[in-house]
This record gives sequence, structure tokens and C-alpha cells, in this order.
Amino acid sequence: MPMDDEMFRVLTEYCNQSNNRQGDTMRAEILGLGGRDIQVAPGAIIRIPKDQIGRNIYIGLYSYLNGNVTIGDNTLIGPHCSVAAGNHKFDPATGYFSARTEKDGDDSIVIGEGSWLASNVTITAGVKLGRANLVCAGAVVTKSTPDYAIMAGIPAAPVGRIDPVTGDYCWFAKEKKKNEEA
Repeated sequence: MPMDDEMFRVLTEYCNQSNNRQGDTMRAEILGLGGRDIQVAPGAIIRIPKDQIGRNIYIGLYSYLNGNVTIGDNTLIGPHCSVAAGNHKFDPATGYFSARTEKDGDDSIVIGEGSWLASNVTITAGVKLGRANLVCAGAVVTKSTPDYAIMAGIPAAPVGRIDPVTGDYCWFAKEKKKNEEA
């Protein structure tokens, strides 16, 4: 269907100004994710099995989810996150990487229930995030994590933990400093 100037204007405005609960919920419904309190912000690309996305999920602006990815209930995925399962395999006969993902063991990704991926987080193939993980902005997670971990950096490393009883953040650097002063 050809797009006239007015349709283009309306679509552009909608994509850039509709990051609100109503628009994000409608977007999820159009993508076949309705009825589970899922919200999808503008520009997000979701290419994972629908039955592997839990309930009460938020997928942020321009995030990319691809492959064998499972998202636990009550999870927040911030803007510009990349969660892509699978790897391309180098073929010495051709001298380049395959165009399609090759199976080399378990390359699936699991995002544990209650986790929060802040802005611009990358989760690489094979990573299993524990329950209620906080992955700080810009982190690149290359290894699986325990429950209640706070991860930061490139590659991501544990910088703290969340107390599951109180919800307090326990920062390892502060604990180390306190122990050194004692």
C-alpha cells in the first residue's frame, strides 16, 4: 500500500510520541502478546516465541530480542537493549561466518523473573540471568548470574546484590571498604 504524506506524518508522530501505557499495550496486542499485561515501546523488535514471554513485562524503546529467549514474569527491559540468542560459526572452507545461527550447545538466554535490564544492556548467547537481577546501564553480560545479583561493566561483573527480604542494595565496594576500616 503506498504511503501518502499524511499517513507518513501520522505514523512518524505515533512512533515518536506514543511511548505511554495505552500505546505500549496496544503495540503488544498487535504483536500477539495481549492479555498478559505486556507493554512494548516504539521501535522494539521482538523475534522470540510468544510463549516464552511471561506476564507483566515491559520492553523498552528500540530494544531487540531475537532467538531462543525466555523472559520471566515481572521483568523490565529498558531502552536500546540487545538480547540475542545464537551465534554464527566461522567456516574455514569459505573464510567467513555463516549467515545463519549454528547450534554449538545451549545458546538460549533466560532472563529471570523480576529482573531489570537498564538502558543499553546487552545479554549474549547462553546467559541465564538469575531471579531479580539488576543489570546496570551499558553492561554486557557474557556469563550466567545468581539470583539477586547487581551486574555492571563490560564484560559485566557482580558489583552488588539485592537483599531479597528488605530490597536493599548491598554494594560490594562499600562492604569491602567497611571491612577494611574495621
